[in-house]
Amino acid sequence: MAPLLNGYTNGASRHLPEDPSVVESRFSDVPSQIDIPVSGLDAEEAVEVNLEELLDDPTELCTLLEQEGVGKHYWMVIALAYAKQAKVDHAIEILSKGMGTLNRGNPKEKLGPLSLTCWLYLWKSREAPRVVPDGQPAGETRLKDFYLQAATGSLNEASRINPAFPPLFLARGVLYLLRASLQPPSKAAAPSAPDLSDRVDTLRQSIKCFEDALRVSSGRNMMAILGRARAYFSLGKYAEALDGYQEVLNKMPHLQDPDPRIGVGCCLWQLGHKDEAREAWERALELNPDSKIANILLGLFYIHDSSHYATTDPAFGPIYKKAMTVYTQKAFKLDKELPLTCATFGSYFMMRKSWATVDNLARKAIELTDVNAVASDGWYLLARKEHYQDRPDLPKASDYYQKADLARGGGDKGYLPARFGLVQIQILQRDFDGAKFRLEKIIQQSKSIEAMMILGALYAEDVFRSQANGVKEDKSADVKKATTLLEAVRLAWKDPQKKLTPDSSVLVYLARLYETEQPDKALQCLHQVEQMSINDMPDKEPPDGIEADEAWMAKLREQLSPQLLNNIGCFQHDAGRHEQAREFFQTALSACVKAGEKDEGIDTDALVTTISYNLARTYEAAGLLDEAKQVYEGLLARHDDYTDARTRLAYIELRQNPQEAGPKAMTALYEADSSNLEVRSLFGWFLSKSKRRAANIAEDQEQRHYKHTLQHHDKHDRYSLTGMGNLYLTTAREMRRDTDQDKDKRRKTYEKAVEFYDKALQLDPRNAYAAQGIAIALVEDKKDLTAAVQLFSKVRDTVKDPSVYINLGHVFAELKQYSRSIESYEAALTYNRASDPQILACLGRVWLLKGKLDKSPAAMKTSLSYSQRALAIAPSQIHFQFNIAFVQIQLAQLLYTLPEAQRTLEDVIKASSGLEEAINSFGEIAQSKNPPYPRHDIEQRANMGRNTMRRQLERAIQSQREYEEKNAAKLREARELREAEIRRREEEKKRAEEQKEEEKRKIREERDKMAQLSRELAEKRTEEERRREEAEYTTDTDGERVKRSKRKKQAAKRKKRGEENSGSETEVGDGEDGTAAAAAKKSRRKKKARSTEPDSAVDSSDAEGGAPKSKKKRKRLARRGGKEGNFKSEELVVDSDSEGASRTVTQTNGVGGGPEDDDGDTRMREAEDEDEDVAVSKQHSRKRNARRIEDEADEDKDEEEDEEEEVEDEEPQQQSGKKTTAERDAEEDEESGGGIGGGASFTDNPHGDPVDESVGAAGDAGGAEDPLLQI
Repeated sequence: MAPLLNGYTNGASRHLPEDPSVVESRFSDVPSQIDIPVSGLDAEEAVEVNLEELLDDPTELCTLLEQEGVGKHYWMVIALAYAKQAKVDHAIEILSKGMGTLNRGNPKEKLGPLSLTCWLYLWKSREAPRVVPDGQPAGETRLKDFYLQAATGSLNEASRINPAFPPLFLARGVLYLLRASLQPPSKAAAPSAPDLSDRVDTLRQSIKCFEDALRVSSGRNMMAILGRARAYFSLGKYAEALDGYQEVLNKMPHLQDPDPRIGVGCCLWQLGHKDEAREAWERALELNPDSKIANILLGLFYIHDSSHYATTDPAFGPIYKKAMTVYTQKAFKLDKELPLTCATFGSYFMMRKSWATVDNLARKAIELTDVNAVASDGWYLLARKEHYQDRPDLPKASDYYQKADLARGGGDKGYLPARFGLVQIQILQRDFDGAKFRLEKIIQQSKSIEAMMILGALYAEDVFRSQANGVKEDKSADVKKATTLLEAVRLAWKDPQKKLTPDSSVLVYLARLYETEQPDKALQCLHQVEQMSINDMPDKEPPDGIEADEAWMAKLREQLSPQLLNNIGCFQHDAGRHEQAREFFQTALSACVKAGEKDEGIDTDALVTTISYNLARTYEAAGLLDEAKQVYEGLLARHDDYTDARTRLAYIELRQNPQEAGPKAMTALYEADSSNLEVRSLFGWFLSKSKRRAANIAEDQEQRHYKHTLQHHDKHDRYSLTGMGNLYLTTAREMRRDTDQDKDKRRKTYEKAVEFYDKALQLDPRNAYAAQGIAIALVEDKKDLTAAVQLFSKVRDTVKDPSVYINLGHVFAELKQYSRSIESYEAALTYNRASDPQILACLGRVWLLKGKLDKSPAAMKTSLSYSQRALAIAPSQIHFQFNIAFVQIQLAQLLYTLPEAQRTLEDVIKASSGLEEAINSFGEIAQSKNPPYPRHDIEQRANMGRNTMRRQLERAIQSQREYEEKNAAKLREARELREAEIRRREEEKKRAEEQKEEEKRKIREERDKMAQLSRELAEKRTEEERRREEAEYTTDTDGERVKRSKRKKQAAKRKKRGEENSGSETEVGDGEDGTAAAAAKKSRRKKKARSTEPDSAVDSSDAEGGAPKSKKKRKRLARRGGKEGNFKSEELVVDSDSEGASRTVTQTNGVGGGPEDDDGDTRMREAEDEDEDVAVSKQHSRKRNARRIEDEADEDKDEEEDEEEEVEDEEPQQQSGKKTTAERDAEEDEESGGGIGGGASFTDNPHGDPVDESVGAAGDAGGAEDPLLQI
């Protein structure tokens, strides 16, 4: 049973048609009728059975076959006829009865029916359900596994008869393929671990069976190659599978059932070549427009293509419509039971919420498929149906999601959308820990953007929930995780290849996470949300004639969410940008009105109240107290119980009228709502500013107020605890420390203050004011400056308040880090405290300390300036006047102690004047009512300045004047010398720059000249080539360009020329003798060789830069042998004294004049040569050599011989690697900037035309003065 070349194992008549449009369908070789021979009748009589109109019950037909004892051929043909009409059960029944009649004969007769029975069982397996259909009893439904077991039985029985029967190999391979499709995929294993699952082992067995089928068919069984490729595809070896499908396509290009192009496209898809896969499927559809597989695969391609666009993108609709209506719908019409089509259509009806249709299609996909991935899609559809209903069945949806995941292998190899659905179910069931665990596994495997978004949101919600519940647990790790995940999602939006649509909820989460630690980033996120919202507006572009300015943007913002605008305004307010905050709050109020018009269910009153209060706080922070007061009054008119507005009104009244109306308003507020903690906090602050100091802290009014709040209202009130700490800290600072008992009492008071601060920090770890109080206590009580700096630095990062910088300045001053102290005080001035006299006084003190340490009069002058500014702001403060006088005394003392070289007479005179002012100031301060120091000490300091320092400064002024007069001349002379030296250097620098510019200008001019020369040479060379072409070519009778014909030898002319040259020095016999002609050729070749060798030597010596050679005499070279009448040339060796360079110029003098001419001719020729040499040497002043060689043959000499001789002359030069003089000159001109054509005048002239001397010397113009031309 040998296979044939057409690829079919059985059947010699099954050849593919040559025309691809003619498709051979399955069962095409089943006849339309069959004649069954009947025993007992004539041999020619038989019962005719119509195989196209078969009986529904084949029992009668089987009885006829049994009675007549027909062979297996009749049984198999009738069974195939039933199978052709899709009556597979009847076909199996007929074969079963037929094998019963064949038991009595040769067992090998059963191989064919058994093989056919096996294939029919495999066919039934493809159509049988995978699982028991919903609503049907399990015992009444035959599943795929049942038919596979039956096929296995038939196959085993046939193998027992003849295991080497060729059709069994192919059947066994297909059986293993179908069995592997029912086995679950392997679980995830280590990346390097081999896959040892049952499914992989089954697929490998199928590959072995297909290879056996190929072996017995000598590689011509195409179905075996297709089966092996299918097995490789199931194993994930897509490249090997692609090779198999392409092999079948190459050998059987017209094969369409099955179509290898489908497999080629699937392999290309898996290998990432999706466009090539589409082309393969389109080709399959072109050959067979009714191919359901090609249609559905193309539909899936366009569905995948549409997934690259958002559903709101205009490009999404046409692509998705094409996928569903053009391809998927057609595939469904062709076969409504195709599992892949059912799964694809199910997703479409899912979007339309047609739950019944989705359920029907999904169950068809699960029950009828033999592909695990299609079954997974069916389970996923059922899960989504249960999940998205109005009343979702979460347990059932979770079960379906798990089945969908397991159908694709589960674990790392599972179905990502199914696992994502499980996460959503867990979130709905409030199993947040389980959801986070699954999401982290998903992110590790796939880096899914959706998974990162949900996981980041879960971590953020945990943080927000803890903040709302007041949980003290540290959530910094969760904050970091949430921020990292959400920022990764935000970064992925910028990748144009991913085509992701930004989600504003991600930015809102990030803004809330950044709110405390990084408010600038939070504001940036909110601005991005604002821009996204504006971009989504349909009318975001302004009308024609209107510019998109701030007014237009404000109009667009009115259509945004009021909450968003309010939050942006709050961040702007906290950042101190009050103008921008006010604009956003005002726009938010307008947005509230429009939002209420769009949606009446929005509580616009609450929004307007909150935004109005924020607007009033912004007015208040900007110093617009009247506008803030007006807004607060408007709020109270609408809501008279709005305590916060009433509190702010009382505070504004206190600021505007601190003596009468303000205290009354505070008292009225406290009496109206004394139980409100905010009111009590404000009243405690009022008491701290207006109370009188009590000697005993227990009698202090502020202390009683805080104590009452903690005892009767809220024992965890953080403001009262911090206020108590401040109160004890102030008391301890003012306590006496004369005795040990006083010191101990003071220390305990500090400890009491620290206890209150610590309690406030336990309740609120971010209470920066309590932390600052502890730092102050450490400095004042224990002098722990290092720990205090650390605390103040942490507080500075949290609280934007000038008090933090003031305290840091104090600590740095104590640590003698005066520069950092000055930076801290100046930072405090930037918080609208530029006119604070206390900060200015602190700056004056630090600059004074820095000046004393560095002995710097400039620092002390800065200290004096700050002290004077402080006094100008608060002139009634006597201690500021004392500070100025003290700094003036210190400056006078410093200048007196400095050497003359480090001070000036002007500084000493000013210090003396300041000393007089200080003496007067000390006198006035000592006579004041409350001097900052004892009067006796102040008077003593004034007397010291009056008696001692005044005389010291007078002597200092005298000595400084003498020093400056004595050194004035020296200083003036040194100054003049220095100025002269500076001028000299500047002049030298200027001259060098001018010289450099001049050199550059010359170089540019030389380059321009050389470029112009190159252009002229190129033009001349072009003209010479044109003339030479005109001389060599002519126009024939047909008008075509042809080469001129060679002229014949003219013996007469040669003879005449020989007679004219008879006066030659050497006679060679008759001019017509061939020997003489050969000798002439030979001598001419030798002459050429000699004329070339010296050039090489000269060039090499020039290149090596050797010493100049002695001047050579000019001599005349004559040809040795031959007649001078035929060959006449003259070589002049012109000597040059410039750097030992030699120049050889070969001139062609024309016909006539040999070495035997008379002396007059010789002298005349030599004189002419000398004149030419002088002209050439004057014109060519370059340092490099140039040689010009021109050889001219006689006019009556045969041109063909000349060309042959030139070829013979060139070959030795090429072989020896030497270059002609013209080539070297051309290279030298190119190196020197001559460009292309620089050596055009040095080439041989084949026509014997004399070359202009100016052309040959043009490349040398100006060379002697140009350093760039030296080689």
